[in-house]
Amino acid sequence: MAVKIEMLRCFVTVAKTGALAEAAVILGRTPSALSMTLKQFEELLGEPLFETDRKSKLTALGLFTFEQASRELKQFDATIQAIENFASSKQGTVRIAAVPSFTGTILPKAISQFFEEHPDVKIELRDMDSASVLNEVTKENADIGIASAAGHPNTLVKRHLLSDALGVVCRVDTRMAQTAGPVDWDEISQERLIANSLSGRINDPTSLALHDRAALTAHNNTSLVAMVRSGLGITILPETAIKMLGLDDIVFRPLADSSIRRSLQILRKNNRPNSPAAGKLEERIFQTVAALGHKVPQP
Repeated sequence: MAVKIEMLRCFVTVAKTGALAEAAVILGRTPSALSMTLKQFEELLGEPLFETDRKSKLTALGLFTFEQASRELKQFDATIQAIENFASSKQGTVRIAAVPSFTGTILPKAISQFFEEHPDVKIELRDMDSASVLNEVTKENADIGIASAAGHPNTLVKRHLLSDALGVVCRVDTRMAQTAGPVDWDEISQERLIANSLSGRINDPTSLALHDRAALTAHNNTSLVAMVRSGLGITILPETAIKMLGLDDIVFRPLADSSIRRSLQILRKNNRPNSPAAGKLEERIFQTVAALGHKVPQP
């Protein structure tokens, strides 16, 4: 018979209380059952742990065993607690890589709601363009990726998150802002375009030509909006990203070609199972998107 964790716990509890009856109440066992366990433990060791049958004084072996067993029980209990917390999403770290248009709008609300339910989970967030997100998830540097995943590698699993219209963002006092409704490429070509990585992927000859001529390019939504507000030009961004900012000094006009949309997917490595915390956060993100009126697929 090998020494079991139950033997150590029985011994330490009896040694702390100095009485079988009191230890039995703490452990939820009978005094006779504890006495039998201690006897088996002493037989395995070949030496007594207590100087008398009253269990009130430890032998030299008992003192040494008490110190060692107490330390191991503390570590064992902490390990079990950590495993249980991880399994119930109470602990752990979730790494997210996402495009700025999502990290600066919808994601903060999802994270805020997630923290209300899981306050001890840690989140590491990095914003980057879609290509970099795909790369980080592929290299397992991120547990969750949020990006436009056209042409994503076969090593990734994706779930559609949202789709929204792309449109022109201009300052409220500009000529373009004075007209409502969709805007075509001819009208856009009359303005100074501030290019970005998302708008640069629009597969339209006129759009591609405009982006080739653009003198200014930015990859961060905050910078793009700040430049538009400063009068440096117009840019093309997703409707959700602009509407959620709630700014009064900029205007969003959808593109005339309504088929031009931004689609975002949630991504993860296909051979890497989600941790419980990552799975809970992923579902919270979907719930937040759905609450904004977007149709999201069932898992």
